[in-house]
Amino acid sequence: MVFKRKIYDRLLEWKKISDGTSALLVEGARRIGKSTIVEEFAKNEYESYILIDFTKASKEVYTLFNDISDLSYLFMRLQLIYHKDLIERKSLIIFDEVQFCPKARQAIKHLVADHRYDYIETGSLISIRKNVKDILIPSEEQPIQMYPMDYEEFKWALGDTRTIKFLREAFDKYQPFGDELNRTLMRDFRLYMLVGGMPKAVSTYIETNNMHLVDDEKRNILRLYESDFMKIDPTGKAALLFKAIPSQLEKNASRYHVSSVLQNQRNSTVLELISEMEDSKAVLVAYKSDDPNTGLTRTKDLENFKLFVCDTGLFTTMLFMDKDFTENIIYEKLLSDKLSVNLGYLYENVVAQILKANGNSLFYYTFLDEKTRHNFEIDFLLARKNKICPIEIKSSGYKTHASLDAFSEKYSSRILNKYLVYTKDLGKDKDVFSLPVYLTIFL
Repeated sequence: MVFKRKIYDRLLEWKKISDGTSALLVEGARRIGKSTIVEEFAKNEYESYILIDFTKASKEVYTLFNDISDLSYLFMRLQLIYHKDLIERKSLIIFDEVQFCPKARQAIKHLVADHRYDYIETGSLISIRKNVKDILIPSEEQPIQMYPMDYEEFKWALGDTRTIKFLREAFDKYQPFGDELNRTLMRDFRLYMLVGGMPKAVSTYIETNNMHLVDDEKRNILRLYESDFMKIDPTGKAALLFKAIPSQLEKNASRYHVSSVLQNQRNSTVLELISEMEDSKAVLVAYKSDDPNTGLTRTKDLENFKLFVCDTGLFTTMLFMDKDFTENIIYEKLLSDKLSVNLGYLYENVVAQILKANGNSLFYYTFLDEKTRHNFEIDFLLARKNKICPIEIKSSGYKTHASLDAFSEKYSSRILNKYLVYTKDLGKDKDVFSLPVYLTIFL
């Protein structure tokens, strides 16, 4: 299935504004639909296109980029190999999974300057050392990030174009839904959390309505990610750090404890590895802020971080990887919110995913209250205007927000809005905005 994706509008904007003066690099995790949407764009918006998939291109195609002194010869050979005619200023050439041919990426500078055709690259693991070694990264390359299907795209795939508009109106007016409707909306959102935003998993759900088969698709993707991490780090450390994400979050610790996963390693010794895992886009990294204020990037503590999975559907499957498959009864209990385990970290992961897809860097904050000697944690911090917005997440309907209260007492002058994200209806407790988790898409 080819699903409607929001990034399509950004591709249109690039085509109109750039007019061939830059190449577009669509970067994101594996299997999120980059190639599909770019090819759909090529079919709809150009008279012809050539898609070069560097995961399966012939040796002849690879060698063409060893010498690009004669671009006319390069274009002639590509047209013959792919049996496509290229039309000046009306054709697109796609370098799919360009990380497998660094010299093609380097050639973008000269191809754009030639100006005969438009170019879009897709890729993951774009910036890790082996993929940029000995090449000059073209300044003509305009990167944009793509993520798994968000909640609105998921609803579009299910044929629902109204729900998100309805939620937006309620959020803008801050109008409660009522308990019964909120329960329905939460169940709908939990379905998204279970299926996730990987297009193959979504299409399998739509075609079969069988969560066992959906789970199989997600496990295939997770195996692919683990294989990618072995390419990043043949010692296997990255793969182990990835697989331990659910257990680390379950501990509700103030940071990811590398030493509990990798013997004789500390957070400070794996910073480069964490950076490369983040570059894979399969992992989201939230860093502790040393001083929660505007300009959060300046306060980033590199040695104190939490890891999340780019897609909460994948994360859900990782929770039950001790079995060969996740039983349908587990999915049903998760969907009905009747599983007898604390799944606060599941909600924490989906909020991380939403905030990142909305263009936010991820930061959190922990602190010791000097009066009570109690440790508090703000799950996420958002920079808005010249202030910050702290977010506390609960997997239940409890309206207590001790961390927000303690944080407010400590940093009241820095706060714009305070948010409690939970599972109950939209509400407000004094100056704390209480949001059902599905409304975090508007933060």
